[in-house]
This record gives sequence, C-alpha cells and structure tokens, in this order.
Amino acid sequence: MEQIFEKKRTFYYETDKACMVLGDALKILTKISAESVDMIFADPPYFLSNDGITCQSGKMVSVNKGSWDKLPKDGSRDIDYKHKFNRKWIRLCRRILKPNGSIWISGTYHNIYSIGMALEQEAFKIINNITWQKTNPPPNLSCRCFTHSTETILWAQKNDKTSRHFFDYQAMKELNGGKQMKDVWTGGLTKASEKKEGKHPTQKPEYLLERIILASTQEGQMVLDPFCGSGTTGVVANRLHRYFVGIDNCEEYLQIAKRRLECGK
Repeated sequence: MEQIFEKKRTFYYETDKACMVLGDALKILTKISAESVDMIFADPPYFLSNDGITCQSGKMVSVNKGSWDKLPKDGSRDIDYKHKFNRKWIRLCRRILKPNGSIWISGTYHNIYSIGMALEQEAFKIINNITWQKTNPPPNLSCRCFTHSTETILWAQKNDKTSRHFFDYQAMKELNGGKQMKDVWTGGLTKASEKKEGKHPTQKPEYLLERIILASTQEGQMVLDPFCGSGTTGVVANRLHRYFVGIDNCEEYLQIAKRRLECGK
C-alpha cells in the first residue's frame, strides 16, 4: 500500500489490501501521490456539536460527537470556517484523484450546500445528486418542523474535457430489478450487527457503500476515505476486492475500523 504515498510512512494498520493512517486528513492528503486514487468517498464533519439535544434509540441525548465536529472559537463566522475547510480538503482530493476517477460526498442540509459550491469552485462537475431516504429516522423532538429523514450524497468527477468517469450502469440496473436506478435510494439506518465492534455517531450502513463502490469502481482499483471513522468504506471495499486507504484523526475509531477489517464486518 505504500505505493500511493510519496514517501515511505508508518501506518496505523496495514495489510496487503488496506491501510489506515492516524492523523489530520488535511496533512495526510498532501503526502499521497498525485492521480493515484480511483474513487473517494467522504463523510466530512457536519460541525453539529453545539451542546444541543437529539433523539437516539428513543432517548434524549446530546448532539455532541467529539472535538472533530466542533467549530473553533476564533471569532470567524461559522459559515466562513466551514466553507474554507470544505474547499481545502476537496482541493486536496482533486490532486490525488485519477483523471477518470470520481468522488462521493455525503452530507445533510447543514453542510451539503457548501460542499456543492466547493466542488464547483475546485473544478469538479457534479454527476448526480443522490437522496438517501431513511426508513427509520429519529423523531423530531421540537415538533416545529418536518422530521429530517434524508441525506444527500453528491457524486462528482473532474471538470476536464478529457475526464470520463466509470459507471457500471448494467450492475445498477440488475440491482434495481432490471430497471434504470433512480437517484433516490431508500433504506434503513446502520444495523446493530454492523456496530458490534464499537459505535460511531455518524456510521453509514454497508449497503450504501456497497452500491457506491459497485457503481463507480472495478475490482482491483483504489478507494480512499479521508474521514474513515469506523471503517465502513474499507470493510465494503475489501469485500468487493478493491484496495482501501483510510484516514482519521481519532484513534478510538480506527481501533473499531481495525477490528472490523480483521473480521470483514
């Protein structure tokens, strides 16, 4: 796995199919060789840890997820900080993405509009706007707005005349009962069986990553997740015979990811 890094480095976890790096994604991404990655999936911080409350498993709990999800108290406007952060990591991802590669970014209304603008500003072309409709979202505690039950996943490629992203149209059609797959995907939240090795507050379900990876990569290609958390992207990528590189700044989550990669779940 060292071949995609510009210099030899020590990994937090490494096998012949996967490696993970503990550290700041904004720094680690600069160490990866240009145009060495076929696909990127990113679920970046939403910056929602503001001491509010939410509902989880029928209980009222804090929305705070960790220091990685908090905005700095440096006097800057929240929106300015978030957009600057999004532009920077997206710019770094563009450098390492192959000419015909593509990037998927998941978010909610809290950050997805900044993500969309940042993609265009950093010379990406949006291919699809996927709506992930959750069948079992947490209830709305305030009762002052509609229940939030969707997330958006933007799929984009480099906005170059020579770029041509890979799309396994036939595989997606077969998954959809022989009909063209639409851009609204419906399914449940992450199953308890996928959290046996430990919990992550924003863990995505494996079926979501399976569809994304099958749609936009081929066996033997390289998948990278710059905010890999508990490793769902890596678990699914390895299961589907792709290589995986993950980055996260929280060792607790990388420990979970390591255990999941070792048992393949």
